[in-house]
Amino acid sequence: MKKINKNKGYFIVAIFWLAVLTLWSTRSQAQTTLCDSLSYSIIPNTILTVTPSSGGIGNIVGAIDWNFTACNATACYVPQGNNPFSFPLINMTDTVKLCYDAIIYQLDSTTLICSYCDSVVYDFNLFTWVVMLRNTPTGIPGFVIDEDGVRWYNDIIYDMLGKELNEIPVGTMYFRGGKQYIRIQ
Repeated sequence: MKKINKNKGYFIVAIFWLAVLTLWSTRSQAQTTLCDSLSYSIIPNTILTVTPSSGGIGNIVGAIDWNFTACNATACYVPQGNNPFSFPLINMTDTVKLCYDAIIYQLDSTTLICSYCDSVVYDFNLFTWVVMLRNTPTGIPGFVIDEDGVRWYNDIIYDMLGKELNEIPVGTMYFRGGKQYIRIQ
């Protein structure tokens, strides 16, 4: 068996524990509540119009009541209509905080309340309302936020603080293409 020097041994142990901690901190999050299945879609229109989606849980719960609100800089509005929900008093130049409270009546007579908010703006190039900020902080450049969530749009290398790197560092964690790596040699 080949002997390794003490410093290299400490380095290997540190890399091992860093990898374990990284994997533990980025573990996959399973659905923990029925709220994780809820969402909404924006109907392409000049008037902010949304339709809720129960994500397939509609057949395992008793009922779901949706309460949407849209707030601009001066007031909050309740929608007109009931699925789709429209907000004709919101202007296309407004930045809007769009929120919903979904009250889920379960079959065992319990009630669950789910709340969610997004910031939406009207995109004059796409001629529709789009999500500007989806309750998902990114902090690291190289992301683009769209209606599908967060995705990478470039192949630039970043360090843990989000600084762009010109070369791949040795022995340091870095991000590239939406994945994290550690270069050992």
